[in-house]
Amino acid sequence: MKTSLLLPLVLIGSAACTSTGVHLDPVVHIHGTNGTELGVATDYGVVFLGTRAKSGAVEVSAWFEDGPGLENGIVEPLGNGLYTTQTEIRLPAVPMTFVAPAAGEEVTVIGRRGGERWEMRAKVAADPHVEGLVLRASSELRSLDESQLGAGVFVGRPGHYRLLGLVSGTLRIESQGSLREFLTVVGPQDLWRLVTYRRNSEIRQRWVYREDVL
Repeated sequence: MKTSLLLPLVLIGSAACTSTGVHLDPVVHIHGTNGTELGVATDYGVVFLGTRAKSGAVEVSAWFEDGPGLENGIVEPLGNGLYTTQTEIRLPAVPMTFVAPAAGEEVTVIGRRGGERWEMRAKVAADPHVEGLVLRASSELRSLDESQLGAGVFVGRPGHYRLLGLVSGTLRIESQGSLREFLTVVGPQDLWRLVTYRRNSEIRQRWVYREDVL
C-alpha cells in the first residue's frame, strides 16, 4: 500500500462552482501578511487553517446581507493546525456540529473566490487505512486549488447550516494496483478546540453595535 498526502490541492475548474443566494454567509476571507485564505465564522469566532496567517494582526472580509465589510482581528492559535480570530462586531455565523456523519451521507462544501461564493455537494467517505473525516474526491472537488483550502464543510440545509469542518487537502492511497483519492477535512475531532479555548479564555467578547452594520 502506498499513501501520499498532497497539500495544496491542484488545478481549478469553474464549471464545478455555482453562486448561491442564501442570506447567511459565514465563509470569510482572512487577509494576513502572507496572503489571503478562507475561514468560517462560527458562534465561537472565526476558525481557519493558518495557511497565510499564523500570528499577528489580520483583516477579515465578511459578507453581510447588504454587501461585504472589512474588520480587524488578531490571530490566536488553537493547536493542531487550527487558528481563530474575533472581530469587533458580530459576523454572519453558524453553529458547529461535533457529530461526524456516516459514510455515504451528503454534505455541502462552500468556499469563496474573490467576492463570489460557490458551493457543491459531496459525500462522506470511509477507508480502513484512513482515520478522520474524508470526502469522496469527485472531479469537482479535485478541481479546487490551494486558495480554497479552509473552505467550509457543512451539514444541514441552506439557512440552517452547521459547520462540520474545513477542507485541508487531498489524500491518495494506492493499494493492489488501484488508486483512491479523498478530500481531507479538519473535522469535529479538532473543532472542539475552539469551544474549549473560548470557554477557558478570561476575555469575554463584548459585541459593538455600529451604525454602519445596523
